[in-house]
Amino acid sequence: ATDDNRRTIEIIAQVLLSATMMKLAVLAAMAGSAAAFAPAPVGKTTTHLNSFEDEIGALPPVGFWDPAALSDGISQEKFDEYRLAELKHGRVAQLAVLGYIAPETYRFGYDLTPDGLVNTNDLPNGIAAINALPFLGWVQIIAFVGCVETYGWFTSPTGVLDLPDDILAKRQTAELQHGRLAMLAFLELIRHDSQNLTVPGFDGYDNLITGLPFIYN
Repeated sequence: ATDDNRRTIEIIAQVLLSATMMKLAVLAAMAGSAAAFAPAPVGKTTTHLNSFEDEIGALPPVGFWDPAALSDGISQEKFDEYRLAELKHGRVAQLAVLGYIAPETYRFGYDLTPDGLVNTNDLPNGIAAINALPFLGWVQIIAFVGCVETYGWFTSPTGVLDLPDDILAKRQTAELQHGRLAMLAFLELIRHDSQNLTVPGFDGYDNLITGLPFIYN
């Protein structure tokens, strides 16, 4: 009986120890997550962080947030290169989100091929359109993108926005924030669309853009 009691006590001790270690691990993970989203202390930042923490896009309460440490040891020119890439990705993502939403509300209704066999009204939306789009449809898309890249459409006539510094900084910050949000939104649209192709109707909805039900009214 004594051995049984001793074994029972050992098992209880092991369970309590495991529970304690699990709690400490959870607390450590929570502390790490909180620290990742907290503004970096000014007195403990590196020289490179101090040089970039006032850049456009660094907003409270997070401040300059670089969890991957991509800005460590880089020059201003390299940072500008990263920022330009972020800006372009954000712009593309905004267009991609609109490309998901717009076909759900309106179609131009023209023939993509001379024989009239494929009309824009007949194409599915989202990922399914990749296989349904004919060759001439891809040609039109690539030609349009090439014109924008070559002739610089949708820009200021002078190439530079003639705005006061504070207004320009505000608009640049807004564009970055919109692009960041659009990148997250596009990832979710892709995830939802891909899952719906694999398991049709998995979410119980008939529409593709389930987060904006009012566009179907």
